[in-house]
Amino acid sequence: MKKLNPTIITVQDIITNNKLNIPEYQRPYKWTVKNVNQLIDDIITHKEKSSYRLGTLVIHNENHTSNIVDGQQRTISLNLIAYAIYENFKDEIQKDIQLKYIDFEKLKILNIKFQSNITLFNIQNNYREISRRIQQFDIHSIRFFFEKCELVQIELDDISEAFQFFDSQNSRGKDLEPHDLLKAFHLREMQNISTSEKLKAVEAWEGMDSEELAYLFENYLFRIRNWSKGYSARYFTKDEIDVFKGVSFEGEPDFPYSKLYRIGHYFTENYNKDYQRSIDYKKADFPFQLDQIIINGKRFFEMIAYYKNIISSTQKLDEEKFQNLKEITEVLNTYDGRFRTGDGYVRTLFDCALIYYIDKFGTNDIELVINKIFVWAYSVRMKLQAVQIASIDNHALEDNLFKAIRESLEPKNIMNYNVIPIEKNESTKTGKIFNHFEKLKYVK
Repeated sequence: MKKLNPTIITVQDIITNNKLNIPEYQRPYKWTVKNVNQLIDDIITHKEKSSYRLGTLVIHNENHTSNIVDGQQRTISLNLIAYAIYENFKDEIQKDIQLKYIDFEKLKILNIKFQSNITLFNIQNNYREISRRIQQFDIHSIRFFFEKCELVQIELDDISEAFQFFDSQNSRGKDLEPHDLLKAFHLREMQNISTSEKLKAVEAWEGMDSEELAYLFENYLFRIRNWSKGYSARYFTKDEIDVFKGVSFEGEPDFPYSKLYRIGHYFTENYNKDYQRSIDYKKADFPFQLDQIIINGKRFFEMIAYYKNIISSTQKLDEEKFQNLKEITEVLNTYDGRFRTGDGYVRTLFDCALIYYIDKFGTNDIELVINKIFVWAYSVRMKLQAVQIASIDNHALEDNLFKAIRESLEPKNIMNYNVIPIEKNESTKTGKIFNHFEKLKYVK
């Protein structure tokens, strides 16, 4: 990366920068009333200082346009505050020798056509709150906001460098979310595809909030991928994001192992772009597998959307078709200790094994396999009085049903997996589970 030359810019510089643009690949504006209130509180608290630093703005310069790579949420919020000030303090601004020259009619926020309903809702909701809060402002606060509130601006001409900088900055931040770093990485891998394709690829991702994404990765995707390969999966942090990085086909060596994925990738791509799809309205999904090598860029976002749906549908299987599943679900949803933290860990272990099996074999022979998965997962609950995250991680690695599923070619291989019966119930508040173990003849 070339040498960076950061500059200090003010809020006035931001709102009067006609080149500033929010690219379509950016996620929706998700700041809430709480976020904008905190920003306004900070401005009021620090208004007696000579200056106040608000954060960093990372810009990618392209065709006389300054695309925001990092800092979008704060930039929109600052524009909303600026417009609310203009609407509520027009007379005071016109009398001020410096502020009266700001052309508020050309505020960037007024000229952007936002497409996301999430963005539009949050802009409207936050603007109403801002309009109420800035009644606390006086002319001193207004001047401080425009002239003394600053950001560090980093301008880069190469999109890869811009995302690399975003990646490195966030990896040092206290509020790091691993999935945000993955988003930056895989967006960087999509620089050679059109904006419309980028938007379509990330649409499902943007429809999930940060907590939902974090839960999906940590509790399901990360654990299944690691356990199936014999690796620990206790916590998903920024140090583990390489689990979701893989191969790129453009400009990369054509290694023999990647040919299968390359064929699947380009077949899917060409099939969906063929003119016949305009006639038959069919669409081919890439044949994802949870333990496959990740295909960087567009396929990564498609994969996450695909497994969000798979996990949701697995948790809503038609229990009337599967009597054994219905009985087990009834036990798990009604036994006394189900709300304890440790029991939540065990339920995640059970869900992950079920999801992994269905991902590979569908619901074929699920009525036979579900009993095996249930006893295997909940034997750790029966044997221990206290279950920690380490307990299920150790169980998954030492008695690795995930590895067995990965290596199996058909469901009967899982039926041959040996699950040792328990001798007695060491746990409390699990009477219903113990009774079902007895019914399935897994108690010595």
